[in-house]
Amino acid sequence: MRPFTYERARTPREAAVAARAEGAKFIAGGTNLLDLMKLEIETPTHLVDVNGLALDKIEPTGDGGLRIGALVRNTDLAADPRVRKNYLLLSRALLAGASGQLRNKATTAGNLLQRTRCPYFYDPNQPCNKRQPGSGCSAIGGYTRSLAVVGGSEACIATHSSDMAVAMRALDAKVETVQPDGSERAIPIADFHRLPGDTPHLETALTPGELITSVVLPKPVGGKQVYLKVRDRASYAFALVSVGAIVHSDGTGRVALGGVAPKPWRDEAAEADLPRGAKAVTGRLFAEAQPTDENAFKVQLAERTLGAILTEARANP
Repeated sequence: MRPFTYERARTPREAAVAARAEGAKFIAGGTNLLDLMKLEIETPTHLVDVNGLALDKIEPTGDGGLRIGALVRNTDLAADPRVRKNYLLLSRALLAGASGQLRNKATTAGNLLQRTRCPYFYDPNQPCNKRQPGSGCSAIGGYTRSLAVVGGSEACIATHSSDMAVAMRALDAKVETVQPDGSERAIPIADFHRLPGDTPHLETALTPGELITSVVLPKPVGGKQVYLKVRDRASYAFALVSVGAIVHSDGTGRVALGGVAPKPWRDEAAEADLPRGAKAVTGRLFAEAQPTDENAFKVQLAERTLGAILTEARANP
């Protein structure tokens, strides 16, 4: 691990100002960042500790939703009675991710910001445009079983690994931030994660120093809420395919996918086909898919996973 300096921020704006400097990074739970630092994939020169900020509350909003502080731990969020009652999709997605020990440390903001688990990103001996822009993508033409089938580019086909982000996308959450100049903004979760294009190292809509302060859920939408994650082993594995779905009694609903793209994958237009069944929906979701021979199975796996959810929802409305 390389040397770095460290400070504890006292206010969100102070944290944003400190992290604006080149080479600076925020640290909260550290469940992803510290591992990457040990491997010298992340090499920050300055760490800004935000754990002392008062961003660890879950509070109701004026319109009946919930405001989740950036530092709320995954365990606490999954267990919150309001989340379990009105946003069960989110609770189920959180419980599907990582171990209990990791959920006790991981934060809401950190979960959204975790980096890909592409094996080539984690291997410093291999070119990777996310790790070193312009160096190339070893995954293209390499081992691709776990990688993206849709939304990728000639520069990157890595997937986003967060389970929580899939649920947030289906729930139409917004990410609230503060910038170094003190200004605040709310970013729709649909716009928060970026597709790789020619700049796969730019993974979110955040600007230098911008700090996530909370994530806001709109008022509950009801319906049968299911998160189903398919993986190589039953625990502590990232999704090959995951499906977060909200299905209403009239057959309408929402669908977001994980494990198939560089960001949580949702197409609201495709959801109009939900009453027609899983094949109609996934046909539109993967209309521009470019799978490899090794990961083409993900398209059919997503269809079958969504089909299982729709069957369950109709049997137990």
